[in-house]
Order: sequence, then C-alpha cells, then structure tokens
Amino acid sequence: YEIRLSLVGSEMCIRDRNKVFKFLTVLIHIINLLTIVYMIFKERRSPNNIIAWTLILYIAPFIGFIVFLLVGRKMNKSNMFGIKDAEVKVLEKYNRQLKERSQIPVENIDMIMALETMDYSPYRNDNEICMYSDGKEFFDELLKSLNKAKKSINIEFYIFKNDEIGTKILDILEEKAKNGVEVRLLYDSVGSRLLNRDVLKKLKAVGGKTGEFFPSWLKFINLNMNFRNHRKIVVIDNKVGFVGGFNVGDEYLGKNKKFGYWRDTHIKFKGSAVKDLNLRFLADWRYATKEDVDLSHVLEVSDENIGEPNTGMQIVSSGPNLSDRYEIKLAYLKMIQRAKEYLYIQSPYLIIDKSIADSLKLASASGVDVRIMIPGKGDHPFVYWANLVYAGELLEYGIKIYHYDKNAFLHAKTIVIDDKICSIGTANMDTRSFELNFEVNAFIYSESISKQQRNEFEKDISKCEELTLEKYQNRSRIVKIKESLSRLFSDIL
Repeated sequence: YEIRLSLVGSEMCIRDRNKVFKFLTVLIHIINLLTIVYMIFKERRSPNNIIAWTLILYIAPFIGFIVFLLVGRKMNKSNMFGIKDAEVKVLEKYNRQLKERSQIPVENIDMIMALETMDYSPYRNDNEICMYSDGKEFFDELLKSLNKAKKSINIEFYIFKNDEIGTKILDILEEKAKNGVEVRLLYDSVGSRLLNRDVLKKLKAVGGKTGEFFPSWLKFINLNMNFRNHRKIVVIDNKVGFVGGFNVGDEYLGKNKKFGYWRDTHIKFKGSAVKDLNLRFLADWRYATKEDVDLSHVLEVSDENIGEPNTGMQIVSSGPNLSDRYEIKLAYLKMIQRAKEYLYIQSPYLIIDKSIADSLKLASASGVDVRIMIPGKGDHPFVYWANLVYAGELLEYGIKIYHYDKNAFLHAKTIVIDDKICSIGTANMDTRSFELNFEVNAFIYSESISKQQRNEFEKDISKCEELTLEKYQNRSRIVKIKESLSRLFSDIL
C-alpha cells in the first residue's frame, strides 16, 4: 500500500512538472511572438534583422529569448549626450568666431556642409595632425604626451587593461592626479571586463576620477551589452587630442601570440578640433557618471586659441540616439559617392547593408579604383565568414579585396579618396558600428594626410594576399555552408 502511494505520488509530481513545463513553453512562445510583433510594428529594424531574430526565437525559444534580452533589445533612446541651452549659446559664439577665420574650401563644401547639418560636427581648419600605424610608435607618443599634461587629462577607451602598457598609463595618471592635474578615465563595461577595478582605487585615492559606461549589474550579465561605447579618445589640457583604432592592452603592441603584429591607425592632433573631441568626451562622461560637468568651459573664446589655417578637419560621432541619423555611416556613403579616381578602405569587419554595398558597386562601375583590405584571419569565426560573403559579392563588380597578413591582425578603420579626404577613427565598416555602437571619427581634408594614408595602404598590400573572383568561386563546400549561416545572422553579429 505504501509503495502504491509512493508511485501515485511520483506520477502526480511528474504530471505536475509536465504541466509546469508545458505552461512555461506556451508562455515563452507567447512572449516570443509578442517580441516579434513589437520588432515589426514598433521598432525601426531592417527586415534581415527581424528575420534573423525570428529564426533564433523559433529554433531555440528559451535560450533565444535570453540571448535577445542580452544582445537583441533596442535602446530606450533619450537625449543621453545632449548639450544644454546655455552651452549651445557658448558653442554658437565660439563657432561664429572661428567661421570668420575658417574659409570652407569650395571643392569640399558639399561634404563639410552635409556633416555639419547632421549633428554638431563643425569644420575647423587650424589643425596639425600626426598619424601612427604602429603600436609602439603610438603608445610611445601617448605616454610622452601624458607626461607633459599640466591641467587636465581625459581618457576614454572601449578596452582598457591593467597589463604592462595599461599599468604604465595608470602610473602616469596617478602621478599627475597627485600633482593637481584633473584626471578622468572612462571605460566601457563589457570591453574592459578584464580590467581589475581594484587597481583604480589608487587613482581615486589621489584625486583621479573614473567612470564606467553601462556597468553590468552582475559580472557577466549586462542587459545593455549590445550597445557599447567603442570610442577611443584622449584629450590633454584641451590642446592635444588622440583618436583612432588602438585600445589599451599589450596585444596592441603585438604581444599576443593569437593575433601577432597588430596593424592599426591612430592620429594625434592639435588645433580647434581638439575642443570638439573634448566636448564629445565630456558629454559621454556626464552621462556615465552623472557628474554635472559644465561643457561650456571647454570652449575658451579668445583669439589666442585659434591657430593659423593648416589642415581642415571635422570630428563626427554617432550612436543610438533620438535622430537615428547614423552620422558616420552617411559620411562614409558621402565619401564613396564623391570618389572619382580611387577609394581605399581598411576595416577588420565588412558586414554592410544594401546602401553601402550598392554605393561601392556603383563607384567601381563608374571607373573608380575601389580596394578593400580586411584581416587574413578573424577575431570571431562568424564575423570572418560573414566578411567573405560580402567580399565575394563585391568581387563580381571589379572591386579588389585584400586579406592582410595571416600572422598579424588588421584593426585599422580608414577610408581615403582621391588624395583629398580621409577618415580615421573607431567605426568599422559594419552594421554594428553604424547603428549600435557609440563611435567617433575624424574626417580630414588634406592632400598630405590623404597621400600618407594612401601610401600606408599601398605599403600594406605587399603583406596581403588578394582574394580574386576565381579563388572565391573555387572555395570548398564547407566554406560555402559557413558563409551561408554567417550571412543569415550577419545583421545581428
């Protein structure tokens, strides 16, 4: 009798568990269906993005929903990095004074006006620029410049590690903070997940300030991990600026065996555009730390702060915002459309939408020498195969594709056209950089800098293997399967 009761009890428990499981299954399917309906009718997503997430939610409803929560949600947009009315008045006064001296070159007026119209991206023509394509040269110059700081140091990196190079930078920041220099360090929570937060206590103890962008509420769970601050900004004394592709870590000095030599591009510059970069940093800082920073102090309106005409430049930033203008993507499109002789692109990722793809194809069909350089190996397998998909599509239109040295990693994000305009910054040639990440680029109007960038590209070709249409068409069946799967989900990579 007791055995029967035990069996009956076990059967009831099993039936109860089955009922609970069935209920949860139905519930998660309903939630997933509502999620799909919300994406279709409420959010401004591309059809490919909706299809990709629908497949994930259908094939793996439980895991898919968790993944969607972590990396699939759209951001609740607000004026995150807004500029206050009082600051706008200061900016207008400052810009009026500069424009009296800055004559916009007629040959580039359409490009300059397009960027100025989209967002706060004023044209400055009094800049001096140095370009770095080697990690050792870049970090040597960065350390030297930090050591010269007198008043302030503002640093923002997607990845900041407390390894050898990171420790050297932190030591300088601590020393400067001790001596009264205002030090601010802003890092991305996901990108800098390997940063030991305890090492920052020494910096804080001597008066330095630190901020974390979209911090995780648990160490490995971040509901905002899909929206990353990918910017790399250094501003010293409001007079010297750095922007480009390098993060802070020993691998960027070629010390990681997995990646080998690290090929990237960064610039150091002086001039009025430094203040625009500093404004970008402080707006990010104000949002991340909630410190009530008055941005107007950045713009000192006086004649002595304006240099002689030298190199024209615009600082352009983009990210998920109220306007959804995708400023850097549109700027890239404008450069592609303006190219008459050549268009050289370097990017670790080549995951492009129809507008970029069609513009590249049209440029090549119009006689422009279009060349794109991507890594010879990937840092993420799916991304590498997705790169090949889009590269193969472009090859059919006569565009030349180069794979960089397989014993190194290409991380530079550059575009140069016709020895006239080049862009150097943090935005990759991919949908994530255009729509989900917070990015910043310098658009430079200079024959000398453009030629230097072209020369670097041509020098890099000697380390590349060209991907020809014949090679691509003869790829193995397994590669084709990997490409097909990667393309299916490329819109959410």
